[in-house]
Amino acid sequence: MACFQRASPALKEILLKLYSLEKPTEIEHHLHEYGSVQYHIQSSVPDPQHIYLSIATPLLSQGVLLSDGLSPYTVEMVKQIFSHAVEIIEPAKEGYELTLRIDSAKILHGEESEKIITDIAAVQAVIISSQLKEVLRNVNSPTLFQGISRPIKLVYHPREPFFVVKQPQKILIIYPIRFKEDTDVIIATAFFRELMDVGSSEKWSEAPPCGWSPIPPPELRGEPLEELSTNGGFVTFDISLHHVEGKRLDNTVWSLLNFNAYVKYHVKTTRGFIQRRMRKRLEGLVEILNQKSSDVAVLNKGQVVAPIPPPITVEVY
Repeated sequence: MACFQRASPALKEILLKLYSLEKPTEIEHHLHEYGSVQYHIQSSVPDPQHIYLSIATPLLSQGVLLSDGLSPYTVEMVKQIFSHAVEIIEPAKEGYELTLRIDSAKILHGEESEKIITDIAAVQAVIISSQLKEVLRNVNSPTLFQGISRPIKLVYHPREPFFVVKQPQKILIIYPIRFKEDTDVIIATAFFRELMDVGSSEKWSEAPPCGWSPIPPPELRGEPLEELSTNGGFVTFDISLHHVEGKRLDNTVWSLLNFNAYVKYHVKTTRGFIQRRMRKRLEGLVEILNQKSSDVAVLNKGQVVAPIPPPITVEVY
């Protein structure tokens, strides 16, 4: 399941260890993470001041909505977030989309150093988020979707694709939902129905409208059968311009990218809660039965059994 933290915990740990080394050390790490993400981290004795970080991440869309490789918008987003201690190396290391050179000498010690390294460890989230931002911020653009008449498949995790469908003045985000266990489907279905009820209330009128259907929505008609074979149905969000204005864009994008992970986390915690309740009730029932058994044993032990009188003999003369 996806990690909700934007910064990669494993990458952050490696970078912090490299930063805290007192002696130059030859180090090369290959790290694989959620969503087919790959990192290559390298530090050398001849150049101890610099750490080289390369990232390979599958693009959300292969050359349909977005250009091949990192778009200028994505590169600009990376430059804005990172500090003066990080430089983008062009071209990137072969087999990777992005290579960063981290100047450890320019990272101040203390809390500021951990913040900078945390930002660097979130580079993959920046790349993926910026790609979806590029789509959503052009929700009313007549040129971005020009010539595209069918849904666009986006992939954040290989087993959890979702779809973008352009409609007048809005974009539909559609998630096929799949589970391994039937009990998970039951929990998720109840959650989706509650989500629709809450979303339709006046209190949450500003949130993107949500819909759920056990069958594929009409917008996905014509898609390959394997994409539409689900046991959890389909969840749809309507994204309008006001959902992606200003600071809302960042939160909307992050929520959409991690929606599948949020659902599975909810199902997992709900299942755990139900199991704990059932276990507690079972323990209570066993305790009651044990208490009754003890009471019966005490009663039986305290009873005095009357002796059987001898048979009466009647003599007939």
